[in-house]
Order: sequence, then C-alpha cells, then structure tokens
Amino acid sequence: MAGLLLATGVVTGVDAPSADAATAPVTVSVNARAGLARVPDTALGVNHAIWDQYLATPETSDLLRDAGVQMMRYPGGSYADIYHWRDHTAPGGYVAPGTDFDTFMGAVRRVGAEPMIIANYGTGTPQEAADWVRYANVTKGYGARYWTVGNENYGNGHYGSAWEADHHPDKSATYYANLVVDYAEAMKAADPTIKVGAVLTMPANWPDGLTAGNDPGPWNQTVLSIAGPSIDFVDVHWYPGGSPAESLPRTSHITDAVYLLRQQITRYAGSQADRIGISLTEVNVTSEGMTSQPAALFLADAYSGLLANGVFTVHWWNVHNGIGRVSTVAGQTDYGDFGLLSSGTCTADGSVCEPPVNTPFAAYHGLSMMSRFARTGDQFIRAETDQPLVSAHAVRRANGEVAVLLINKDPENAHPVTIDYAGFAPASGAPTVHTHTNGATEVTTARSGEATSRTLPPYSLTTLVVRPAAAVTGAPGAPGQPSATGVTDRDVTITWPAATAGAAPIAKYEVHRQNGAVSEQLGETSGTSLTVGNLVPGRRYTVNVLARDTTGRVSWASPPLTFTTGSPATSGCAVRFTSTTDWGNGYVANVDIVNNSEHTIDGWTLTWTWPTSWQRVGSGWSATWEQVGSTVRVTSNDDNRRLSAGASTTVGLVGEYSGPNVVPTAFRLNGTLCTIG
Repeated sequence: MAGLLLATGVVTGVDAPSADAATAPVTVSVNARAGLARVPDTALGVNHAIWDQYLATPETSDLLRDAGVQMMRYPGGSYADIYHWRDHTAPGGYVAPGTDFDTFMGAVRRVGAEPMIIANYGTGTPQEAADWVRYANVTKGYGARYWTVGNENYGNGHYGSAWEADHHPDKSATYYANLVVDYAEAMKAADPTIKVGAVLTMPANWPDGLTAGNDPGPWNQTVLSIAGPSIDFVDVHWYPGGSPAESLPRTSHITDAVYLLRQQITRYAGSQADRIGISLTEVNVTSEGMTSQPAALFLADAYSGLLANGVFTVHWWNVHNGIGRVSTVAGQTDYGDFGLLSSGTCTADGSVCEPPVNTPFAAYHGLSMMSRFARTGDQFIRAETDQPLVSAHAVRRANGEVAVLLINKDPENAHPVTIDYAGFAPASGAPTVHTHTNGATEVTTARSGEATSRTLPPYSLTTLVVRPAAAVTGAPGAPGQPSATGVTDRDVTITWPAATAGAAPIAKYEVHRQNGAVSEQLGETSGTSLTVGNLVPGRRYTVNVLARDTTGRVSWASPPLTFTTGSPATSGCAVRFTSTTDWGNGYVANVDIVNNSEHTIDGWTLTWTWPTSWQRVGSGWSATWEQVGSTVRVTSNDDNRRLSAGASTTVGLVGEYSGPNVVPTAFRLNGTLCTIG
C-alpha cells in the first residue's frame, strides 16, 4: 500500500443542516465566459500494483475502459522504489504472478489508456531506468510518454518518517534532486520524446514548509532549484484524511494548493518553468467511506477541482487493494478498502468478506460519472453554489453543450437547486441527466426535468448535459494563453495571442475578471494587449480574454491567467513577513516594520487580511494582537510605539493553518499601504 500523507491540522467538520436549511433552495451559478483549464486526454487515471493478481484480467481492464480511464500508473506506490523491471522482482515485497511490465502494457492497451511509469529511485539506478525506457519505447514500441523518478521519496527518513525505500548514502532533497538530473539525462538519451517528472509534496501536506539537514530549503524548493531545468512535470499526492464530514469539505483547498505549487515552480524551477506540468497520481479518502458513497462524492469533486486548475492527470489509489476496517457509513457497509473494485478479501477472522472480485465500489461509479461529465477537449467553466453542502462544477463542450456536475454532500437531506447560466442560454426541454445515489450499483441516465432546476437526493452525484437554445456558428476562435507583465500594486498589462476570425472580422477583445462565478469586464481593446488599472493591492486575480466579431458573436474564453498584485514601489513604511519555523499546521513568523517616512510615528497599528478562511493568529508578542474574521490588527505597545524616521521594530506571531498557507502580500501601517521588504 502506498504511504499515506495525511493533511496536518484539523478542519472543522460540516455541521448537520437544519430542516430549514435542507428545504431552502440552493442557487447554482454557471458562467460560460469564465474559462478554466481544458480537459486533457490523460485526465482520468488509476493506480495498478504489481501485488494485484487481477491487474491484467480482461474483466478488470474492461471495467476500467467502461469507466473512461485514460491513464494507468505502474508498478504501484512505494513498491516502485523496490521494483526491478527486468527480472520483475521487488525484494522485501510481494509480486503477484501475471503483473510484469509487458502484461501491464497489454492491459493498458485493452483499456485504451496510456501508462505513467515510476522509475525505481530508492534501490535503482539511472542506467536501470534508461534501460527500461529503451525497452519500452525502442524495443517494444509502447510509446510510454510519462516517467516519474521515484514515489514518495521525502518519506525516506530525512524528515523523521521512513516508509519509502532509499538505499542511497544521502537521504537529502539535494541528493535526490541531483540524481533526478542524472535519471532524466540517461532516460532521455534512450528516448528524447519522453517526459520526466520529479516527486514533490502537496502544499499544506507534510513535509511542506519543513527544512531538514543541510538542504538549502524545504523539499519542494530544493528539488525544483536543482532539477527544475531537467524535468517536464512534478508529481504530488493528496490524502485529506478525516471523517466524511472532515474530508469532503477539504476539496475547497484545491485551488489554493495548486496556486501555491505553481508559485513554487515559477519561483524555483528556472527560466522555462511555465512548461512544467503537474500530475497528482495518488488521491483517496483515508479514514471512513473508502468504498461507500463519500468516496464517490470526493472523487468527483477532487478530480473536477484539480483538472479545472490545470492538473494534467489525477489517479485514484487504487484499482484493487484489500479489506480494511469495516464500518457502516450512511447506511452502507464500508470495507475500508482503497480500491475502486473489490478484491474479494475477508477480515483476518473471516467474519466479514467483501463482495465478489471486481464488484465496483462507490468510487468506481464516481469515476464513471467523471467520464460522462468531463470529456477530452471540454473547457471547465466557473460554477459555484451558496450552500457548502452542495458543490458544482461545469464544462463547455465543442458542440455548444454545457455539462453541470452537482454534488450533494448531505447524507440525510435532499437539496432543491436552481441553476442560473451566464454566457449560455439553455434549450427548452429536458436535459440528459446522469445520476448516482447512495447505495446505487450504477450510474443511471435519462432525460428528465429542466435545465434550470433539480432536486438532489442525499449523498448523490448528478450531471446535467444541457443543449444550447440555438447553435452558434461562425464565432471567432478563442484567444490564446494570456500573460501578465508590469504587475504593480494597482496595474497590470495583459497580452494574448490573437484569435482566429470566424465568419466575420474580429471587432474587439474583452478582458473579464472572474469574481466567483460572475464575470466583471476590466476593459476592451481592438489590439492584443491591455493595461488594466485601479486594481486592489495584494489581491489574486483570474482573468479571461474573449473575442467579439463585428456581428456580436463571442468566442469561447481564453485559457485563464492568474496573477497577484503586489505592493507599491515606494511608501512611507515597509513590512517584511518571514516564517522562521514551520511544522505543517503552524509556524513562527517575524514581522519587521520600518518607518520609511521623514517623520516620527508615535503609536502605530498594522493590519492585513489573510488570503484564506483557514489561517489565523494563534498568539503573538511585542504588540497587542487581534483577529476579526480574516483581518489581523496589530497595535504597538509602550516599548515600540515610537518609530523615528528610518527606525524599525519587530513583532512576532505563531500562525496557524489547516489548509494551504498563502502568505499575505498587502500590509497597512496606520492606513498607509506599505512596500514589502
């Protein structure tokens, strides 16, 4: 079984809703003009393991094909770091018959997927990995594109916990990164067309933020700084942990976690960091609900959130795994099994047995729902709700349809929803509806109801596929990927590749900010560049560009651009926020305050707003600390109230977080916006 990385800290569970809350209509907002990432042909992935005797059976492969699986990872989590492909051995582990590499590739081809291969870092060599690439792609012609160097190599004991095999004399991130460079060079010498990935940790998951030994920084920083120019993607895992009431809300962390990971890539991976993709090759719930409905809900919600944020593949752990702790969840037996499909195993005392081998568990139906909802080439678009127990995702298809995925996380109550569409007019008549409910053994499909309203059963997945009211032909193509330059505290210049004209010439381009599921137009131009002013300092913006032709037809949204405004170039004050010690759900930070004005400050108040709802001040010193909502207020004491011109003072805090820890970037001293020191 793969090593499990539990999210540190405790997230408050979702309280059981009141009767009034259960009957109050939920508003779902879908904005077809607020474009997110497109669905790649590698989106839906699963893990296969060499200890799984059913890995290559026709029944298993056909079930995966029917669920829409597009990528299959091998040879299985931590086993990858003890596995030797040439003689199909894993010293210290169990290898089932009929699970060798060629047999696996036969299963991949039967499914119609492509492989993601883990090269053995822990007990292997660059030469062994290069020989595997040569055998796979030159000798056998398998065309295996994606290769990761190792599995969870930060779990080699460098940070204290040791579940991942690592026979190297040096367990540091520095040593791993330098050897990744050697692996990439040797493997690409065998086949220059492959893509090589390095192992990172998911932000807000152990050991994110921690520095061990003589490494120059935390694992991600060190690996990216050294290996960044040599790799094509990074690979992370995510196990949110907790009960269903705790794990299901944690999908709200995804956008910030991926944002932080991209920030790390951009900051440390070199001048061409934007070419580096992100794969998430292990995800599962890890406490309760692994084979019951919470897993289906979590899978659909997590896959959708990750793919919408540009992750190019997401893999469930695992296809088969084996029985664990048996419990009852929402009236259904949960076998504590990480698998999509039953292994047919029993508890040690034989008192409880799983259903027959290859019986689909709930997560399998969640994956099947994903293949009905998000298809290759679709573009995710913004969808939001006003009820935390109901999640929504949406995609726009090339034929003009919009698909809306609705997830009711309430185990007891149905929720009526009304759906508002922006930038899209639904056709009258019944949409196609795919549904999976608690305890159901399949996803059902029918035409029913309306495109603008629906009642969601408790603990259910519902996908509406809605046709447009009128076919739009001759519209311009979408503009290309926008980029940002000249970002200040108030301004940014946005530039994009021109769109292709449709039936009429392009008249102008419009730049729209995503404000939740509402678009706010920031400006328009006939050119392919626009300087936008009057922005809010220290705020993250996501924008799209749309092309409009001379007849009024509007293109699809461009890919999204996300940037964060900074601080002013000059100010009467400066602030430096520095984390000195981080332990995964909290940290010690110093806040340096400098008076850059020509006058003495006699009494001061520093304020900032946390970027997320799960960050707070646990305690502080050298000042009076107060937090109301997400806003922090720090007031001077008698010892540091007077700051002469050029003088500075330092205060400190213990910060706490239970999700991605996004550092604030806008500080005000007595109301004046400060520079960041």
